[in-house]
Amino acid sequence: MKTIIVSLTLIMFSFAMQEMQAQNDSISDKTERLETLKQKIIEEEKEELKLELERIQMRLDNKSITQEVADDLKKEAAEKRALNIENRIVILENKLALDERNKYNYGTSIELLGNGKIVNINRSYKAEEKDRVYDKRTTSDLVLAAGFNNVISDENSLDNSDFKIGGSRFFEIGWAWKTRVFQNTNWMRLKYGVSFQFNGLKPTDNRYFVENGDLTQLEEFEFNLDKSKFRSDNLVFPLHFEFGPSKKTEGADYLRYSTKGQFKIGVGGYAGFNIGERQKLKYNVDGDKKKDKLKGDYNTNDFVYGLSSYVSLGGTALYVKYDLNPLFKDPNIEMRNISFGLRFDID
Repeated sequence: MKTIIVSLTLIMFSFAMQEMQAQNDSISDKTERLETLKQKIIEEEKEELKLELERIQMRLDNKSITQEVADDLKKEAAEKRALNIENRIVILENKLALDERNKYNYGTSIELLGNGKIVNINRSYKAEEKDRVYDKRTTSDLVLAAGFNNVISDENSLDNSDFKIGGSRFFEIGWAWKTRVFQNTNWMRLKYGVSFQFNGLKPTDNRYFVENGDLTQLEEFEFNLDKSKFRSDNLVFPLHFEFGPSKKTEGADYLRYSTKGQFKIGVGGYAGFNIGERQKLKYNVDGDKKKDKLKGDYNTNDFVYGLSSYVSLGGTALYVKYDLNPLFKDPNIEMRNISFGLRFDID
């Protein structure tokens, strides 16, 4: 029993000695840092004093001032630099004390000019347990887009479409990341992410899509349709090169580029997969309202890819996308979705 007590006592004593040593090392490091900064202040002020004295001597050599005036100016310069050293050291000590006191409470960042003047005080009510990233080159935002959708083919142009221009619409929702391409400028960014695209088509002339083997064709419905809508859903991975100016903000411990409210142009495309099709029909039979929701393959292509672009001033952009893949597989007519609308990048 005594052996155990002695062992525990020795262990506790060892831990206590280690803790005291760590505290002494910490105090030593802080003292050394403070002395280094103080010496730097003294060297800076001495250098400034040297330059001032040289300028005064040049004026004396050029006989623009008398020896008496030169002596007075040199005395004033020396006194000023001595006061600068005293004041800057006080500011430095106060700043270090403030940072130490608030290290685990809330951060206070004091920005100083070279002469020790306080130019800005920023408070962040977040614990400083994690280091702030100095240069955050990648940001992310929510992407929303909506507008009109239609198809283009050899037999179907926008001027003579088989689908309602105003009634056929698209919607897109996704998440995008934006990364600065170059180290020291933000004029070009790479924007990439993942999106769900929902492309809707409303056939004209009381028609709907019918799947006949490998063929998917528009046929007239037997009753008067109140609504006929076909929708294909895609999961895609967009990639754009974005160009435009940005606003640079730089502080003592951070560097940021912001494109918020700036003119932007994005050029790129997307690729992904078709994840489903559905058709919705609404009609009346002998006064009874009917609603059919039809799901099927409809011979659509499984792999989707296309081109897209946007032009933005602020948070709202004009947006266009065009599927390079046909909507339906061979031997169907090659119809390709095209969409126009508005895009919102919400950060």
